[in-house]
Amino acid sequence: MDFTMGEAATALRGELRGLVEEHVPADFLGAFTDNPADLEIAQSFCRMLAERGLLCMAWPEEVGGRGASPWEQTVVREEMWAHHEPRGAQYMGVNWVGPTIIRHGTPEQQRRHLPPIARGEVIWCQGFSEPDAGSDLASLRTAARPDGDGWLVSGQKIWTSYAGMAQWCFLLARTSRAEKKQDGLTIFLVPMDDPAIEVRPIACMMGPHHLNEVFFNDLRVTEADVLGTVGQGWAVVQEVLAFERVGIARYARCERLLHAAPDVLGASWDDLPEELRGRWARMLTHCRRARLLAYQVVSLQNEGRVRPSDAAAYRIAVTRLDQESAEVLMEIVASAPPEGTAAERFRRAVEDHWRYSQAATVASGSIEIQRVLMARSLLAAS
Repeated sequence: MDFTMGEAATALRGELRGLVEEHVPADFLGAFTDNPADLEIAQSFCRMLAERGLLCMAWPEEVGGRGASPWEQTVVREEMWAHHEPRGAQYMGVNWVGPTIIRHGTPEQQRRHLPPIARGEVIWCQGFSEPDAGSDLASLRTAARPDGDGWLVSGQKIWTSYAGMAQWCFLLARTSRAEKKQDGLTIFLVPMDDPAIEVRPIACMMGPHHLNEVFFNDLRVTEADVLGTVGQGWAVVQEVLAFERVGIARYARCERLLHAAPDVLGASWDDLPEELRGRWARMLTHCRRARLLAYQVVSLQNEGRVRPSDAAAYRIAVTRLDQESAEVLMEIVASAPPEGTAAERFRRAVEDHWRYSQAATVASGSIEIQRVLMARSLLAAS
């Protein structure tokens, strides 16, 4: 088997690393910190990527992309996540909102939404989870009741990342009752500046903008806001979740930090307990496993035959890797406190990785739900 992506992908990886080194400060830990300058760094970098045709590479040229292979887009995904996502919140629009609109949107929706995403000018949030319907997404209660030539949407979403700064929301609501709870759900594309929408931030250790409550108080929507077919939103959601769950290359950051540890610690590396260095090596093998599972999903998506269980297998592996590697790295830093500027940056990066990893097995569908998807797939195949 050949695990390389070819010369074009290798050159692209080098180009992206050069751009990060030139335009992103060495101590950058993401756009959503207490320092507003970090958000501006990300927005500026994202626009630069768009101008160079590097933001939505795999999109068709007619909608703002470059017609590149999904493997080149995977390289972008890996390098961005490895360097603390200097695109900011754009991964959501780039990885799955845009591709979903390409596949299911009307010509008018495509003209309206795709160019701003491709230019890095718009931020999207996802209106899925609710207080009583998180991982059991189909049990949501946000309802769209008929009103003239449209609907009025009322309800609450929670854990909505970037809702306080997003311009648009990819909203899932119930438009009718059905025997199966997965039926009667509809996707709406709604502007976040509508006065019927209220956003309340949720304080968390991951920093500002990450988590919010969103309330919809008789939000007016029409047929023009519907993505796909009324009442058939669940089929689109399943596709969205498969794209979302492979869209964050968590393994790339884990691998980068693990590889950096011996260089940063220098001579102190040999003083670490043998057992800890053994777990460090095991984490590197788990990085490779997660990477290959991600590549399998990318390949299947490219062929149009990805199943929920394929994405679930990757998700289980990569979220466990996220948390287990964070624990190993924290122990390494604690066992041999680094000294110097580069070492201090490494310590802060490890702590940031640990904080983010705590939600890994819950966000975007809990690990328990992923195991259920895997079990159903195995039972169906037996």
